[in-house]
Amino acid sequence: MLTIVDLARMKNNQEKIAMVTAYDYPSAKQAEDAGIDLILVGDSLGMVVLGYTSTTEVTMDDMIHHAKAVRRGAKNTFVVVDMPFMSYHASLEQSINNVSRLFQETNAQAVKLEGASEETLTLTRRITDGGIPVVGHIGLTPQTVNVLGGYRVQGKDEETSKKLLEDAKRFEAAGAAALVLECIPKELGQVLTEAINIPTIGIGAGAACDGQVLVYHDLLQYGMEQFPKFVKNYANLNTAGTEGLKKYVSDVKEGQFPLDEHSYHIKNKDILPKI
Repeated sequence: MLTIVDLARMKNNQEKIAMVTAYDYPSAKQAEDAGIDLILVGDSLGMVVLGYTSTTEVTMDDMIHHAKAVRRGAKNTFVVVDMPFMSYHASLEQSINNVSRLFQETNAQAVKLEGASEETLTLTRRITDGGIPVVGHIGLTPQTVNVLGGYRVQGKDEETSKKLLEDAKRFEAAGAAALVLECIPKELGQVLTEAINIPTIGIGAGAACDGQVLVYHDLLQYGMEQFPKFVKNYANLNTAGTEGLKKYVSDVKEGQFPLDEHSYHIKNKDILPKI
């Protein structure tokens, strides 16, 4: 299993980091079998697998439930778990308690915090000092999408790009082990990656980032039909799955399933009850 020391080494050696967002046992197991470096249990599970309208509906219990399933499926992979909406914006004491609960109950290697507010950076310093690694997240931060004005590319002007550079440096100074950069121009992604000594993981932030992350359901087209520009599809489980289900329905209707090869038998039929 990788460690934060390994991640720093990978950045220094210019070895790209492959990360996938997964939410359950089978997807995590597949990710580990495929050689994925990091798994993120993202609060996007709210929309992708729970049918919520946004990440703001996701609870601590939701995150813990799914993260534990991911850990069971990927016992030897570095797992990062999102802190859900408003779970780290109350008092510092309550935020630390929530982080500790999530970290301990899921057996994760790190937690992810969105946004470089002063309270988030203070929390990053405190929990890092306490032994809990933090992955920061800047750019498009879905938990604050209502404040940002929707799902839009961030850092497209001089003012906001400078702010993101400051945020990246502040997260590094606070002790973050890595930084997710979401939906920013590729040129800015390169600037931020070169400006800090911790790995950057891009999602819609260009190829210069130290690593990339995509959602399992997006890259395999599983249950998803519309995709952001930054997604590349590597398979189509929607088509394969639907065709398989159609064949199953047809076989059942036409008496082609189950066949004898799918059935159990007894040798002495005399033991069967009489009707």
